[in-house]
Amino acid sequence: MPASLDRSAAAPAAVSLHGLRRVFGARTVLGGIDLQIEAGQIIALVGPSGCGKSTVLRLLAGLDRPTSGTVLIDGRPVDGIDPRCAVVFQEPRLMPWRTLARNVALGLPPGTPRAEGRAEVLRWLELVGLADFADHRPRQVSGGMAQRAALARALVRRPGVLLLDEPFAALDALTRLRMQDLLDDLQRREGTTVVLVTHDVDEAVQLADRIVLLRPADDGSGAVVGADLQVPAARPRDRADPSLVPLRADLLARLGVPRRAAALDTERVR
Repeated sequence: MPASLDRSAAAPAAVSLHGLRRVFGARTVLGGIDLQIEAGQIIALVGPSGCGKSTVLRLLAGLDRPTSGTVLIDGRPVDGIDPRCAVVFQEPRLMPWRTLARNVALGLPPGTPRAEGRAEVLRWLELVGLADFADHRPRQVSGGMAQRAALARALVRRPGVLLLDEPFAALDALTRLRMQDLLDDLQRREGTTVVLVTHDVDEAVQLADRIVLLRPADDGSGAVVGADLQVPAARPRDRADPSLVPLRADLLARLGVPRRAAALDTERVR
């Protein structure tokens, strides 16, 4: 990887959610979310299925509008699809008739000169380990490679905020770990603010600076912030770091996962 990325480093943006509500017909999904995200942080959104995590991401990107409340990026409201954000979904969503290089090029900011754009695309393909596959089409590469191309397509835009909606959920376990490490490396180099939606507690603990738990409000009025937890260890993290065990146990308990005995009763298994 190149030693310096200063030429195209992203300008990290601060994000503020104030009283964010989203109602679909008779169903209230978000019941008033207040959240402050510092520039350059990775925030993981966790919570039970259907609690509005992906809805928050869509509102941040300007792909949806809140019923009430505001979304601010660097103090300016989000109003429609916001060029300050880039989104990576669970599926790569690459165009099958285009090469990986041409798919990544779709993320370039409008008006990028051709020669500069070509250099940026090749640089990002190198950063995600796909320099030798630039001319391959999506069907010719693995799912993990396709998702790396999707990540490069998002980051070549130089977003202030990178929004990730369970981007590694469909990958096998080993590829998922490698993608987590790649994201961690790129974010620490580029400094981009990241909001990550995940159902994987271990992924949240490994990658995030803060973990925000969304939960249904007790009165049924939509999801609210149930916890905002600081991850105690600096990144990059050792997955076996014992200081992370209490946080993981706390998150699982808050998500309603019961604790199990640490050892079997040997008398019962003889």
